Amino acid sequence: MAVSKGDFPDERAQHLLRVLVDKYIREGQPVGSRTLSRDSGLDLSPATIRNIMADLEEMGFVTSPHTSAGRVPTIKGYRLFVDTLIKLTPPKEDELAQFREKLEEAAGDPQQLAYSVSSMLSMVTKLAGIVTLPRRAHTSLRQIEFLPLSGRRVLAILVVNEREVQNKILNVHRDFTEDELRQAGNFLTEQFGGRDLRQVRRELVEQLEKTRESMNALMVEAIELAQRAFPDEEQPPGYVLSGETNLMVEELGNMEQLKSLFNAFSRQHDMLRLLDQSLNADGVQIFIGQESGYQILEQCSIVAAPYTAEDDTVGVLGVIGPTRMAYERVIPIVDITSKLLGRALNSSH
Repeated sequence: MAVSKGDFPDERAQHLLRVLVDKYIREGQPVGSRTLSRDSGLDLSPATIRNIMADLEEMGFVTSPHTSAGRVPTIKGYRLFVDTLIKLTPPKEDELAQFREKLEEAAGDPQQLAYSVSSMLSMVTKLAGIVTLPRRAHTSLRQIEFLPLSGRRVLAILVVNEREVQNKILNVHRDFTEDELRQAGNFLTEQFGGRDLRQVRRELVEQLEKTRESMNALMVEAIELAQRAFPDEEQPPGYVLSGETNLMVEELGNMEQLKSLFNAFSRQHDMLRLLDQSLNADGVQIFIGQESGYQILEQCSIVAAPYTAEDDTVGVLGVIGPTRMAYERVIPIVDITSKLLGRALNSSH
């Protein structure tokens, strides 16, 4: 939710908004004009501050709960705060040392690294930590073989990366001899060995479309077999979530709402789609309330950042909490942790 220049508050109003958001995040209570007059450091009367607050409310940056004369920030107010007014607080050195120690303990195991980071983010922020499991930066085809089975079936064997083996049984339209299948496997390995699987998928389709007429029948059948042997397009990996119980706070409503939120976490699909929006981001991305596009997250904020391995973005990590979270502390923690996880993954290769 970008703030247009036409409704951008002046410097004095911005200062008061920052003080209001800071105080509301710390204390969770609507902030009145007298409190702002006392805490803002500005030589302004409560009446002048009330007028400025009324202007901010008219512009949509604050709102007045029915039960209080004070005001609280809106999603638009939080957005201006995190984009323009915030004063970030970097993690303490002992926290960074603890992060590095935990990552060293899990070095060499990408999945365990994800679990460790998720737990650390939750522990340090007192919110929920989330880490998508690392995608493979590269998946290269080493070899492909076909073995005949009974009943017009063929076993396809794909060797990817160094030693990973993937098997798939294919139903075929005719019986193939061992020699035919060996020739098909040799042809495909020679043509595509060492290439990234996604690139091979594309080229198999292109070869059939462009050169089908110039190929002999066995080569056409070899490519058709390979297309069916390849696994479906890679699905996004799942994620690790720690500290869900930290979300059992007043801001996130009643137990029914929390139950719906936890169910959404268990389904994963929507959260993965949301996190994927941060895969190509340059640094930290923040989704505040309804900016996520998911009704169940309207009372939540997500601070997320991509992490890399071997110069490829392989996942996203972040923190989930109420919109009233300590952004000034959470944002630097997420940013630094994404860099530390990337270094740990690189050192494990």
